[in-house]
Amino acid sequence: MRKYSTLSLFSGCGGLDLGFRGNFQFLNKKYASNNFDIIWANDIEKNACKTYRENFNHHIVCGDIRSILENTYPTLFDEHMPSSVDIVLGGFPCQDFSHAGKRKGFKSQRGTLYQAMSEVIKRTQPKLFLAENVKGLLTMNNGDAIKQITDDFKSLGYHISYKLLMAANFEVPQKRERVVIIGTRKDILPNFKFPKSVLAKEQWMSLAKAIGDLEEVEEGAQVNHFWSKAKKNKGQGNNSVKKDQPGPTMRAEHHGNIEFHWNEKRRLSAREAARIQSFPDDFIFHPSTSSAYKQIGNAVPPVFAWFLAKEIDQFLSLSLPKDKHAESSQMLAVNI
Repeated sequence: MRKYSTLSLFSGCGGLDLGFRGNFQFLNKKYASNNFDIIWANDIEKNACKTYRENFNHHIVCGDIRSILENTYPTLFDEHMPSSVDIVLGGFPCQDFSHAGKRKGFKSQRGTLYQAMSEVIKRTQPKLFLAENVKGLLTMNNGDAIKQITDDFKSLGYHISYKLLMAANFEVPQKRERVVIIGTRKDILPNFKFPKSVLAKEQWMSLAKAIGDLEEVEEGAQVNHFWSKAKKNKGQGNNSVKKDQPGPTMRAEHHGNIEFHWNEKRRLSAREAARIQSFPDDFIFHPSTSSAYKQIGNAVPPVFAWFLAKEIDQFLSLSLPKDKHAESSQMLAVNI
């Protein structure tokens, strides 16, 4: 079976990669294997890299992508970035574009990390790339931020499509809105069209269904089922979640203030937050609860990513000339 060689940037703990790989189970539903093979992954955060390695049994290069691109980061022979791939994935850091953050955007070093992704795309010339970011990117600098980013991507020879998508519309029990940017190489592919929602609003998954079975489970009785003991106070993250609705956006920078359970006896556990992000229960976060919260909040929901991957696979199958399919198979054989 043909698979697309895939390079993953800003991989974090691997939510986007898990969705593209497929072959996992979430709430008793099987999400089948997809036709994407992650051959190289990178993130700067050591704890996220540890979680990635343990769950994927796959190497991830842990270091600053800018240093790697500049050849100033000490790499081993097997850590060098591939010279060409079919797909590039990257949820470039988003806090500085977020409505909830300081909205520094292009004034911060993190805000310009998309340029590192641009450089990787320039070097590897993928057939398609996917970038993911927060809703705030659309309004940053009165819309100039998204225009600058998409113009930069277009200058590399790609059609650019982007859309604000709601994760709850794709079987994720969370009201999480994210901008997805997809580039397709102009010389071989048309513009990408985004998938229609899988669920209507009235069909969204409630937290009762997603995490109800964990309500009375003793702390520590299930892996990662530990919770912050921070007292309730004013400010973000001190509301209680609603049992009959999807969860709010799981945030990375909550400083202990993850939302309270609907029973108001405690805050959500890391395992409950992972469920709200659609991670399977056998996906284990290392090394601590506080780190797990951060990794979970930074991740792309795997189930959401799975639906994107299925649509992209179908798009490539229909749009790529047959000789380009053959190139993908040969490339995968070389890299493996």
